[in-house]
Amino acid sequence: MASIQPLVLHAHATGPNPYKIAAALEFLSVPYTVKMWEFGDDPEKGVKGAKFLQLNENGRVPALEDPNTGVVSWESGACMNYIRRVYDKDEKVLGPRGKSEQDRVDFEKWEYFLLTTLGPMMGQNNWYRHYNATKNEDALNRYVEQCNRCYGVLEGQLKKTGGESILPGGVTAVDLHFEAWVRQHGFAQLSLDPFPSVEKWLAKMVSLPEIQRAYKKLKEAPAP
Repeated sequence: MASIQPLVLHAHATGPNPYKIAAALEFLSVPYTVKMWEFGDDPEKGVKGAKFLQLNENGRVPALEDPNTGVVSWESGACMNYIRRVYDKDEKVLGPRGKSEQDRVDFEKWEYFLLTTLGPMMGQNNWYRHYNATKNEDALNRYVEQCNRCYGVLEGQLKKTGGESILPGGVTAVDLHFEAWVRQHGFAQLSLDPFPSVEKWLAKMVSLPEIQRAYKKLKEAPAP
């Protein structure tokens, strides 16, 4: 991969989604640089400012620029699947461990469960717990319940692999999607005690050198 020009990963310090993309690039040994942005509409530095909106009309991170292909992607699922198609063509690192249609569907259903359900429920939990200007216990309790329900679904799946990976056969992009969100359980004030397989899996994921390099690189990236 030495001849590949570094990709540019656009991120900000607090959101979990850029970390999963950084981790994918680390697993594939694809070079990348990190461009940090801030919240708000500052025209040069903000994710709602004119400069960033030229990359992502939705004003959210991550966004990913690939100078090797000219492709710009945003939304973490789209970024992840772009990386997989272009830099993991044989699906030996991040893709499904099997080649059957069931293997592919299993990969996709867990990917979409994170993107459409667990991730958004965690995001709403965090919003009503930490950021909403007016306390709304009914809303918070709903999202706490939904997060715990999602953790229970994940617990059932992880029991099948002894907490080693979400899909049988080893770590895939699905694990990277979940790791960045489940890692936030402390900030979300959610306990993993009822979910021992999730807790075991998260401890393994956090210990992986690729994950550690991804977090270190984003945390050390220059401020906007």
